[in-house]
Amino acid sequence: MMSLEEKRQETEAIFAEAAATAPLDRIAVAWTGGKDSTLLLWLWRQWLIDNGRARPEEVRALSVDTGLKFPETIAFREDMARRWQVAVHVCRPQTDLESYPVAEDVVQCCRDLKIAPLQEGLRALDIAVLLTGLRRDEHPSRSQRAAKEACDRPSHLRVHPLLAWTEMDVWAMHIQSGIPYCSLYDHGYRSLGCQPCTRCDSGAERAGRNQDKEGQLDTLRSLGYF
Repeated sequence: MMSLEEKRQETEAIFAEAAATAPLDRIAVAWTGGKDSTLLLWLWRQWLIDNGRARPEEVRALSVDTGLKFPETIAFREDMARRWQVAVHVCRPQTDLESYPVAEDVVQCCRDLKIAPLQEGLRALDIAVLLTGLRRDEHPSRSQRAAKEACDRPSHLRVHPLLAWTEMDVWAMHIQSGIPYCSLYDHGYRSLGCQPCTRCDSGAERAGRNQDKEGQLDTLRSLGYF
Protein backbone atom coordinates (compact mmCIF):
# COMPACT_ATOMS: atom_id res chain seq x y z
CA MET A 1 0.00 0.00 0.00
CA MET A 2 1.35 3.41 -0.95
CA SER A 3 1.97 6.00 1.73
CA LEU A 4 0.48 9.47 1.48
CA GLU A 5 3.87 10.89 0.54
CA GLU A 6 4.28 8.27 -2.19
CA LYS A 7 0.87 9.18 -3.57
CA ARG A 8 1.85 12.83 -3.59
CA GLN A 9 5.04 11.97 -5.47
CA GLU A 10 3.02 9.97 -8.01
CA THR A 11 0.66 12.92 -8.43
CA GLU A 12 3.58 15.28 -8.97
CA ALA A 13 5.02 12.92 -11.60
CA ILE A 14 1.68 13.17 -13.41
CA PHE A 15 1.94 16.96 -13.14
CA ALA A 16 5.36 16.84 -14.78
CA GLU A 17 3.97 14.79 -17.67
CA ALA A 18 1.04 17.17 -18.08
CA ALA A 19 3.35 20.19 -18.05
CA ALA A 20 5.41 18.59 -20.81
CA THR A 21 2.29 18.06 -22.91
CA ALA A 22 1.11 21.66 -23.28
CA PRO A 23 2.11 25.24 -22.39
CA LEU A 24 1.00 26.35 -18.95
CA ASP A 25 -1.66 28.73 -20.27
CA ARG A 26 -3.41 25.77 -21.92
CA ILE A 27 -3.58 23.69 -18.72
CA ALA A 28 -6.37 24.19 -16.18
CA VAL A 29 -7.71 22.54 -13.05
CA ALA A 30 -11.41 21.65 -13.03
CA TRP A 31 -12.29 23.21 -9.67
CA THR A 32 -15.69 22.64 -8.07
CA GLY A 33 -14.90 24.03 -4.64
CA GLY A 34 -15.12 20.50 -3.23
CA LYS A 35 -12.43 18.84 -1.14
CA ASP A 36 -10.87 16.80 -3.97
CA SER A 37 -10.50 19.51 -6.60
CA THR A 38 -9.41 22.01 -3.94
CA LEU A 39 -6.65 19.62 -2.88
CA LEU A 40 -5.72 19.12 -6.54
CA LEU A 41 -5.55 22.87 -7.14
CA TRP A 42 -3.39 23.32 -4.04
CA LEU A 43 -1.00 20.53 -5.08
CA TRP A 44 -0.74 21.79 -8.68
CA ARG A 45 -0.22 25.39 -7.62
CA GLN A 46 2.39 24.36 -5.03
CA TRP A 47 4.23 22.15 -7.52
CA LEU A 48 4.36 24.91 -10.13
CA ILE A 49 5.63 27.51 -7.64
CA ASP A 50 8.14 25.18 -5.96
CA ASN A 51 9.61 24.27 -9.34
CA GLY A 52 9.76 27.86 -10.56
CA ARG A 53 7.32 27.18 -13.37
CA ALA A 54 4.68 29.79 -12.57
CA ARG A 55 3.60 32.66 -10.40
CA PRO A 56 0.29 32.15 -8.55
CA GLU A 57 -1.67 34.35 -10.95
CA GLU A 58 -0.55 32.16 -13.87
CA VAL A 59 -2.29 29.10 -12.40
CA ARG A 60 -5.59 28.54 -14.22
CA ALA A 61 -8.81 26.92 -13.05
CA LEU A 62 -12.15 26.23 -14.72
CA SER A 63 -15.21 26.24 -12.49
CA VAL A 64 -18.71 25.36 -13.67
CA ASP A 65 -21.37 27.41 -11.88
CA THR A 66 -24.77 25.94 -12.70
CA GLY A 67 -26.59 28.65 -10.76
CA LEU A 68 -27.72 25.95 -8.33
CA LYS A 69 -24.59 25.53 -6.23
CA PHE A 70 -24.66 26.04 -2.49
CA PRO A 71 -23.87 29.66 -1.53
CA GLU A 72 -21.17 28.29 0.78
CA THR A 73 -19.46 26.57 -2.14
CA ILE A 74 -19.46 29.73 -4.25
CA ALA A 75 -18.24 31.89 -1.35
CA PHE A 76 -15.44 29.42 -0.63
CA ARG A 77 -14.36 29.34 -4.28
CA GLU A 78 -14.28 33.14 -4.54
CA ASP A 79 -12.44 33.52 -1.24
CA MET A 80 -9.78 30.94 -2.11
CA ALA A 81 -9.32 32.32 -5.62
CA ARG A 82 -8.45 35.67 -4.03
CA ARG A 83 -6.23 34.19 -1.35
CA TRP A 84 -4.37 31.90 -3.73
CA GLN A 85 -4.38 34.48 -6.56
CA VAL A 86 -5.56 31.84 -9.02
CA ALA A 87 -7.00 32.84 -12.40
CA VAL A 88 -10.48 31.25 -12.29
CA HIS A 89 -12.69 31.13 -15.37
CA VAL A 90 -16.30 30.59 -14.26
CA CYS A 91 -18.43 28.72 -16.81
CA ARG A 92 -22.17 29.43 -16.64
CA PRO A 93 -25.05 27.91 -18.63
CA GLN A 94 -27.01 29.97 -21.13
CA THR A 95 -30.26 28.85 -19.54
CA ASP A 96 -33.11 30.63 -17.79
CA LEU A 97 -33.26 28.71 -14.52
CA GLU A 98 -36.61 30.23 -13.55
CA SER A 99 -38.34 28.26 -16.29
CA TYR A 100 -35.95 25.30 -16.51
CA PRO A 101 -37.22 21.89 -15.25
CA VAL A 102 -34.32 21.35 -12.86
CA ALA A 103 -33.45 17.67 -12.18
CA GLU A 104 -36.61 16.32 -13.88
CA ASP A 105 -34.42 14.62 -16.49
CA VAL A 106 -31.08 14.30 -14.73
CA VAL A 107 -29.07 13.52 -17.86
CA GLN A 108 -30.49 16.46 -19.81
CA CYS A 109 -30.15 18.73 -16.77
CA CYS A 110 -26.46 17.87 -16.34
CA ARG A 111 -25.95 18.21 -20.07
CA ASP A 112 -27.47 21.70 -20.16
CA LEU A 113 -26.20 23.10 -16.86
CA LYS A 114 -22.81 21.39 -16.48
CA ILE A 115 -21.50 19.80 -19.66
CA ALA A 116 -22.38 22.54 -22.16
CA PRO A 117 -20.82 25.34 -20.03
CA LEU A 118 -17.72 23.22 -19.41
CA GLN A 119 -17.25 22.57 -23.12
CA GLU A 120 -17.70 26.26 -23.88
CA GLY A 121 -15.14 27.16 -21.23
CA LEU A 122 -12.63 24.70 -22.67
CA ARG A 123 -13.11 26.26 -26.10
CA ALA A 124 -12.92 29.83 -24.82
CA LEU A 125 -9.61 29.24 -23.04
CA ASP A 126 -8.27 26.83 -25.68
CA ILE A 127 -7.49 24.28 -22.97
CA ALA A 128 -5.34 21.34 -24.05
CA VAL A 129 -5.05 19.59 -20.67
CA LEU A 130 -7.76 19.55 -17.99
CA LEU A 131 -6.73 18.28 -14.55
CA THR A 132 -9.58 16.78 -12.50
CA GLY A 133 -10.00 15.59 -8.91
CA LEU A 134 -11.60 12.23 -9.79
CA ARG A 135 -10.80 9.31 -7.49
CA ARG A 136 -11.31 5.62 -8.21
CA ASP A 137 -12.79 4.83 -4.81
CA GLU A 138 -15.59 7.41 -4.88
CA HIS A 139 -17.89 5.53 -7.28
CA PRO A 140 -17.89 2.08 -8.97
CA SER A 141 -18.08 3.67 -12.43
CA ARG A 142 -14.74 5.38 -11.76
CA SER A 143 -12.88 2.33 -10.43
CA GLN A 144 -11.34 1.46 -13.81
CA ARG A 145 -10.65 4.96 -15.09
CA ALA A 146 -7.24 5.64 -16.64
CA ALA A 147 -5.06 8.50 -15.43
CA LYS A 148 -5.20 10.09 -18.90
CA GLU A 149 -8.16 10.18 -21.26
CA ALA A 150 -8.42 11.76 -24.69
CA CYS A 151 -11.66 13.74 -24.98
CA ASP A 152 -13.42 15.57 -27.77
CA ARG A 153 -16.01 18.37 -27.94
CA PRO A 154 -13.53 20.11 -27.85
CA SER A 155 -10.40 18.02 -28.29
CA HIS A 156 -8.31 17.94 -25.09
CA LEU A 157 -6.54 15.57 -22.71
CA ARG A 158 -8.26 14.93 -19.40
CA VAL A 159 -5.84 13.98 -16.61
CA HIS A 160 -6.82 12.58 -13.19
CA PRO A 161 -3.82 12.95 -10.82
CA LEU A 162 -5.75 11.85 -7.70
CA LEU A 163 -7.16 8.56 -8.99
CA ALA A 164 -5.20 6.47 -6.46
CA TRP A 165 -6.11 8.67 -3.50
CA THR A 166 -8.83 7.62 -1.05
CA GLU A 167 -11.28 9.87 0.76
CA MET A 168 -9.15 9.36 3.88
CA ASP A 169 -6.00 10.38 1.97
CA VAL A 170 -7.67 13.57 0.80
CA TRP A 171 -8.68 14.59 4.30
CA ALA A 172 -5.30 13.57 5.72
CA MET A 173 -3.54 15.92 3.28
CA HIS A 174 -6.01 18.72 3.99
CA ILE A 175 -5.31 18.43 7.72
CA GLN A 176 -1.58 17.77 7.45
CA SER A 177 -0.99 20.74 5.15
CA GLY A 178 -3.63 23.11 6.53
CA ILE A 179 -5.51 23.26 3.24
CA PRO A 180 -8.85 25.12 3.62
CA TYR A 181 -12.13 23.43 2.71
CA CYS A 182 -15.77 24.43 2.29
CA SER A 183 -17.69 24.79 5.56
CA LEU A 184 -20.44 22.42 4.36
CA TYR A 185 -18.20 19.47 5.18
CA ASP A 186 -18.40 20.44 8.84
CA HIS A 187 -22.19 20.06 8.61
CA GLY A 188 -22.16 16.44 7.48
CA TYR A 189 -21.81 16.68 3.70
CA ARG A 190 -19.28 14.30 2.15
CA SER A 191 -19.76 15.26 -1.51
CA LEU A 192 -20.87 18.64 -2.83
CA GLY A 193 -23.01 19.21 -5.92
CA CYS A 194 -26.02 21.29 -6.89
CA GLN A 195 -28.48 22.02 -4.09
CA PRO A 196 -31.50 20.17 -5.59
CA CYS A 197 -29.43 16.98 -6.00
CA THR A 198 -27.30 16.97 -2.83
CA ARG A 199 -28.14 16.13 0.76
CA CYS A 200 -26.39 14.96 3.92
CA ASP A 201 -26.18 11.17 4.06
CA SER A 202 -24.39 8.79 6.41
CA GLY A 203 -23.89 6.12 3.73
CA ALA A 204 -21.27 5.93 0.98
CA GLU A 205 -19.37 9.08 0.02
CA ARG A 206 -21.67 9.95 -2.88
CA ALA A 207 -24.85 8.56 -1.28
CA GLY A 208 -26.02 12.13 -0.73
CA ARG A 209 -26.04 12.80 -4.47
CA ASN A 210 -29.11 12.28 -6.67
CA GLN A 211 -29.03 8.51 -7.20
CA ASP A 212 -30.79 8.70 -10.56
CA LYS A 213 -27.88 10.82 -11.76
CA GLU A 214 -25.31 8.58 -10.07
CA GLY A 215 -26.71 5.64 -12.00
CA GLN A 216 -26.15 7.54 -15.24
CA LEU A 217 -22.50 8.52 -14.70
CA ASP A 218 -21.27 6.39 -17.61
CA THR A 219 -23.82 8.03 -19.91
CA LEU A 220 -22.88 11.48 -18.64
CA ARG A 221 -19.21 10.71 -19.11
CA SER A 222 -19.85 9.80 -22.76
CA LEU A 223 -21.44 13.24 -23.16
CA GLY A 224 -18.44 15.05 -21.68
CA TYR A 225 -19.03 14.90 -17.92
CA PHE A 226 -16.36 13.80 -15.46
